[in-house]
Amino acid sequence: MSERAAAYPRPPALLPCKRHVRVEALGRLLADTHLSLRVLETFHPPTFYLPPEALDLSLLQPAEGRSFCEWKGFARYFDLVAPGPDGEPRRLRRAIWQYPDPTPAFRELAGWYSLYPAAMDGCWVDGEAVLPQPGGFYGGWITSDVEGPFKGDPLHPELI
Repeated sequence: MSERAAAYPRPPALLPCKRHVRVEALGRLLADTHLSLRVLETFHPPTFYLPPEALDLSLLQPAEGRSFCEWKGFARYFDLVAPGPDGEPRRLRRAIWQYPDPTPAFRELAGWYSLYPAAMDGCWVDGEAVLPQPGGFYGGWITSDVEGPFKGDPLHPELI
């Protein structure tokens, strides 16, 4: 099955997903689940949202600041923090976010978490390594079953 990001809707769609999602960060297992929500938006690879029970929440610390999405509302951010091999804490700043009170169209996202694949040690969907969406600002997960071009790709400046 192949999907074209150019055919994803605007406003975005929110779809349940039962694919196996695994995330490792700071040398630890952060998430492992067969239950997620995918946000599909035109020219973006899917963004995966994971339920709180699928994450090691002990690694999250609230971070300052928030952002606004015209579709989902206000997001809050979390740092990912874990001790390194020397015992000193390692921190990935604002690497994870959630919508605590999303807009009505995205109410199912309330309390679920998403993350920047580029900041993680690795993200996998059904055992396939995820490529992060280009551009640093975006949290899309690129797998072989999703065709671009994608927003943020410098080879497609019309989408940046």
